[in-house]
Amino acid sequence: MDSTCKPSQTYPPSPTTTGSCVTLNSVGSTKVKSPTDDKSFSVLEHPSSPVTWNGPDDPMNPQDWSSRKKWMTTLVASAVTINATFSSSAPSSATERIIEQFAISSEVSYAVTSVYLLGYVFGPFFFGPGSEMLGRKPVLVVTMCCYTLFILGQIFAPDIQTLLVTRFFSGFFASSPLTIGSAILADIWAGKDRGLPSSIFSGSVFLGPALGPLVGGFVAESSLKWNWIFWVMFIFAGASTFMMILLLPESCAMVLLSKKAKRLRKQAETPEIAKTIYTEHERKEIKMGEVIRLTLYRPFQMLAEEPILVLVTAYMSIVYGLLYALFEAFPIIFMERHGLSSSQNGLIFIGVGIGSTLGAFLNWYLTQNLYVPHYARWKGFPPAEYRLWGAMVGSPALVIGTFWLGWTGNYESISWTVPAVATIMLGFGIFLIFTSFLTYLIDTYLMYSASAFAANTTIRSLVAAAFPLFTVQMFQNLGIGWAASLIGFIALLLAPSPFLFFKYGALIRTKSKFAPCIDLKIAKELEKPKSSV
Repeated sequence: MDSTCKPSQTYPPSPTTTGSCVTLNSVGSTKVKSPTDDKSFSVLEHPSSPVTWNGPDDPMNPQDWSSRKKWMTTLVASAVTINATFSSSAPSSATERIIEQFAISSEVSYAVTSVYLLGYVFGPFFFGPGSEMLGRKPVLVVTMCCYTLFILGQIFAPDIQTLLVTRFFSGFFASSPLTIGSAILADIWAGKDRGLPSSIFSGSVFLGPALGPLVGGFVAESSLKWNWIFWVMFIFAGASTFMMILLLPESCAMVLLSKKAKRLRKQAETPEIAKTIYTEHERKEIKMGEVIRLTLYRPFQMLAEEPILVLVTAYMSIVYGLLYALFEAFPIIFMERHGLSSSQNGLIFIGVGIGSTLGAFLNWYLTQNLYVPHYARWKGFPPAEYRLWGAMVGSPALVIGTFWLGWTGNYESISWTVPAVATIMLGFGIFLIFTSFLTYLIDTYLMYSASAFAANTTIRSLVAAAFPLFTVQMFQNLGIGWAASLIGFIALLLAPSPFLFFKYGALIRTKSKFAPCIDLKIAKELEKPKSSV
């Protein structure tokens, strides 16, 4: 329940099979062969052997899919994530229109973004475990359809209360691709091959929020009604959901093996033989108390007991909050101080997208050259700290970008292009920090990473939801330069984190209740020949 649904690579050897169904031989072992000699059918040598993959090249095993199918799955998951995150920020450019439509204060209008992010807090507790029991695709299809329908509620909202409630539930269901997307990557890509796919998926998490104000700015300046930004969101949501239904395959190993076992049971000659065909998780009794413990209690237990998770979550929360603070700060910097229009202000977010793209390529390069070469020596489990190279580049970049944006954006005498270029540095730093620490959590906690992600997502979503509520007041009261500096000093305080984790992370992991520390066990094995000489 708590681990990511990674396909097992173990399988029973395949003896000679005969016939076109399940039969018992003279010693009572079960033999299975499909009528079409389909390689996806498994052979069971013993009644107590669970159904698993049929060799290292089973086409049913997601990690044995063709590169084309893996990339299609990755791109579809990323596209759906772009859509979900696009809706988080798109209405920010229509704030003035929303204020006029509902006759509300500016402070209340900021909640349009915040309540959406608040929905992110609760969704992962349901959709992560749900995708492991029911499958990735069914959960994604249901949640994205609900997400799309709640956008309709925003289009026809008669008052601000309805708008905020429907925004919350949209955010709740939109958290599904953010939660399940990373699990899909773990399903289909081996660790050494996951660098570029992870960079692309992580990029989608930032590209969506950057596109929102860009598109929203042009809609807000047009002659269209206030709710047309929500119509754009609805059309985008419907199109991406339809594409997902058509193109996204199921990738959860437990679900695929269950389907395989059911198919084999139908082909069994007798009910007695059918009873011998099962998967490992089908024999496990699911207790509601255990489900609640895994989904609700363990994430916060880890947050209370795991210093790595606490510090990483604190850093990522500040970074994630900064991203959403920009949606409220940019109009102050570029519209009020430098006189740009709403649509021109939206174009500034292209810089964040460019920076994220550059960060994605650098992260891939660092992974290929500083992580993958260690993969064989460490038997597939290099030290988790090797994932932090990107964060060690990104943390100084974030500090520089924050001060650069604040103090060049503070003065009308400085061209708006100078702080606009700073957004590239911000996007670059934010992406590298975020991606590096996410993969660091995966490699640190492995089978407990789902609980770590749940805790991390909860806290950073709460922080991100809070940032827009005070960003405008902070920039207006402190001034652009000092408000940005306050964030910059916090980023500076946290900047040594990846360097400290790189040096002391292994030592901290040895004291953890939840970190398996497989690399440290392998290190001891590698040292044995030396000690025996």
